[in-house]
Amino acid sequence: MPKQPKRIQAWTGDREAILSAEDAVKMVKANATAKFDESIEICVNLGVDPRHADQQVRGVVNLPSGTGRDVRVAVIAKDAKAEEATAAGADIVGAEELVERIQGGFMDFDRVIATPDMMALVGRLGKVLGPRGLMPNPRVGTVTPNVGQAVKDAKGGAIEFRVEKAGIVHAGIGKASFTDEALLANVKALVDALSKAKPTGAKGTYIKRISLSSTMGPGVKVDTGSVAV
Repeated sequence: MPKQPKRIQAWTGDREAILSAEDAVKMVKANATAKFDESIEICVNLGVDPRHADQQVRGVVNLPSGTGRDVRVAVIAKDAKAEEATAAGADIVGAEELVERIQGGFMDFDRVIATPDMMALVGRLGKVLGPRGLMPNPRVGTVTPNVGQAVKDAKGGAIEFRVEKAGIVHAGIGKASFTDEALLANVKALVDALSKAKPTGAKGTYIKRISLSSTMGPGVKVDTGSVAV
């Protein structure tokens, strides 16, 4: 059997144990020993089958402690709305010319926001932005006339979540440098948002399993009852 690297040998705690959210956060941070500020991620296994239209789970949540990331926001708008987006801190703002750049392969952004009047243009980007989960959508607040607030939310800690084919939601909820309290607040905010987004077609146990991990660290199982809000 190959010898494990020293970093893996140094991992602490019983990773098979199901811990309270508080203890799970502590263990994940203790095992985040890389030479950079590791991201902390959550994985939530939901009791849904996304193949059915009435069991889709998608939404947006404002993390109270932020994400620790510098989110690059592109806004597709014109005239006064473009000026509003720029004033709010958008990184890239444009209309027809920005759509053409994206069609040509420009992808230097993490979030795309558009005004409703630009959706005829934005529709051309479905094949480019859709597979990357970046297509503006009114359900998650990225198609809105209030672009200034949408930009501020994106910059301030708003994240989108969407269930994958296997019924799992992955999301980044902070950095290892965050305090335990800050990470715990973000965990609870996301789980609460998922609970509120429960689809009508979901039967049985909805939130089945939760785990936390850092970029280079092991996964830690979380007691689902400990994150009820």
